[in-house]
Amino acid sequence: MKKPDHSLTAQMLNSFRNRRGRPVMAVASEKRPGLLVASYNVHKCVGTDRRFDPDRVMQVIREIAPDVIALQEADRRFGDRVGLLDMSRLYNEMGLTRVPVSGMPRSHGWRGNVLLFREGMVRDVRPFVLPGLEPRGAVVAEIDLGAGRELRIIAAHLGLLRWARRQQADFILSLMRERQDCPTVLMGDFNEWRLGAGSALTRLEPVFGPLPPPVPSFPARLPVLALDRILTNRPSVLSEIAVHDSPLARLASDHLPLKAWINLEEVIEAEE
Repeated sequence: MKKPDHSLTAQMLNSFRNRRGRPVMAVASEKRPGLLVASYNVHKCVGTDRRFDPDRVMQVIREIAPDVIALQEADRRFGDRVGLLDMSRLYNEMGLTRVPVSGMPRSHGWRGNVLLFREGMVRDVRPFVLPGLEPRGAVVAEIDLGAGRELRIIAAHLGLLRWARRQQADFILSLMRERQDCPTVLMGDFNEWRLGAGSALTRLEPVFGPLPPPVPSFPARLPVLALDRILTNRPSVLSEIAVHDSPLARLASDHLPLKAWINLEEVIEAEE
């Protein structure tokens, strides 16, 4: 059997082939067993048409209908980092609750990272400053989903510099060693376009195992780079990862959202 080619060149060629002649249509999230998790860099609500429009971003989130979603660049980057989305609408219209992060009263999250969930109870949440020159961060939250199910989410936005991404990956590994027993999903914009041995993300493999095949999500109008990722330390519970590709998603941000299904029932059965 021929081994799949996940090189950057092959990835770009596949993106062009998949888009050629394909009609633009709305994409609904197919219902499957488990939780639908997603990651979305909302680009400070500035779309590919350079318009600032938070409503479009919220409509894309409505299209996805996630159980858990990590957002990046959801706050203003400078000053008091004011949040850009209407959290009341996200709760009232979509049932999504923001994981609270203390110390930033006008911000939605931590250094632009916002974590939203539909059901469960947050048992613990901790913000972390990631190493590097840029103001990057991660939010770690443990969510009790009931019925013996728990899930730890690490929502992160890694830096633009390669050496910084390596340090940030090592930092995330140190967080994982605190509770390797807990099913964990790591997701966000990792800004790593390299594949294979040259990728800083290979440093995560001791805990997360071999990296899933890259799914291009950037730029939104014609994605060729897999900058956004969803990883788990229980690979068997993660279903196929896909971009949420709809007309509005191509317009609302410079990234397409990434989504995947997590089936925690398999973890419970394996541990009983």
